[in-house]
Amino acid sequence: MAEAAGAGHGDGHTGTGRDPGVPGSTVQNPWAERRSMVLDGHKVRYWFYDVDPAPKPLLVLVHGFRGDHHGLQLIADRLRERYHVVVPDLPGFGRSEPFPDRRHDVAGYADFLRAFVETLTDGAVHDGAPQGIAVLGHSFGSVVAAHFAAAHPAMVERLVLVNPISEPALEGEQALLSRLTVGYYRLGRVLPRRLGRRLLTSWLVTDAMSGVMTKSPDPGVRGYVRHQHRAYFSAFANRDVLLEAYEASISHTVAEVAMQLTMPTLLVVGAQDELGSLAAQRTMASWIPRHRLEVLDGVGHLVHYEAPGRTAELAHDFLSSPAPEPALGPAPGPDGGPPALHAQAPPAEPPAPDTAPFTGLQRIVRRAPRGRRGQQGGHRR
Repeated sequence: MAEAAGAGHGDGHTGTGRDPGVPGSTVQNPWAERRSMVLDGHKVRYWFYDVDPAPKPLLVLVHGFRGDHHGLQLIADRLRERYHVVVPDLPGFGRSEPFPDRRHDVAGYADFLRAFVETLTDGAVHDGAPQGIAVLGHSFGSVVAAHFAAAHPAMVERLVLVNPISEPALEGEQALLSRLTVGYYRLGRVLPRRLGRRLLTSWLVTDAMSGVMTKSPDPGVRGYVRHQHRAYFSAFANRDVLLEAYEASISHTVAEVAMQLTMPTLLVVGAQDELGSLAAQRTMASWIPRHRLEVLDGVGHLVHYEAPGRTAELAHDFLSSPAPEPALGPAPGPDGGPPALHAQAPPAEPPAPDTAPFTGLQRIVRRAPRGRRGQQGGHRR
């Protein structure tokens, strides 16, 4: 069994974060061990959502735009008993430092994920490795995860995309809103520093976004989402990072690399997701040779907040079940890439899974030294 290099990167802290009481969303075991590593001159902080020595598959979660590891905490908590769940803060967000010498774009984040996984596993998972890990990405994290998996397929045994971005944000029904949001981030970038920061961290803006995107009528759930966005959506390194990452988030999609995702892939989609119509999600899923599509009614783009239990169970069922058989997808477009979404019809019924036994994911994690673990126990996030 290969081991991760996490022991060499512990920074002496563990974390806890019991969330407000929300039906079906309370974190039952909030402990997480915070660690860090240095990659290409910038410090990356990441969280282990289990601190036991039991051998389990490694599952890396990738959060969305403006968020940090807290956004996927509810899912991580529900999977920690069955996987070594690791959630990094993407560079420039949360407690991770920004890239020192490159743009915060999809290519940069995908390359970061490659370096992060290689370092985390002490080189056991790399291009050409016999086994990979499981990766789950939400929203912009789905774009990063998909582009990473397409570029380094040997490193990803299975892929889970939650609310994947299937349509270009600057086209279709959300084009006007996306352009207005670009203007908002650009204005925040050029205003005097204090005024620009105040605009970009305004609770009025985050509350309005939370209200529009939350589909649940439950006041507890709505309050929880509002609290999360207020607490963690302002944890970005600087205004340049925020603008670069937002422009990246609206300029790229999972659909760009869908046909290159050769590993078994699960898509978990909110039926009311404003950032990707159900028809577009079905079409994009049909381009992925070995896919399973799950649609959750009654939720939109915030599946990770409104239906974390269901999402976690779907992910576990997929990761522990036989892989779907390859399906014959549509012909590529004239440039060799995916055909235009609007020109495609929704696919037929998804293929039935094969009966080949699941070979298992790479079991890789190294525990922190005993002394260090003992020192960490008294700290909270």
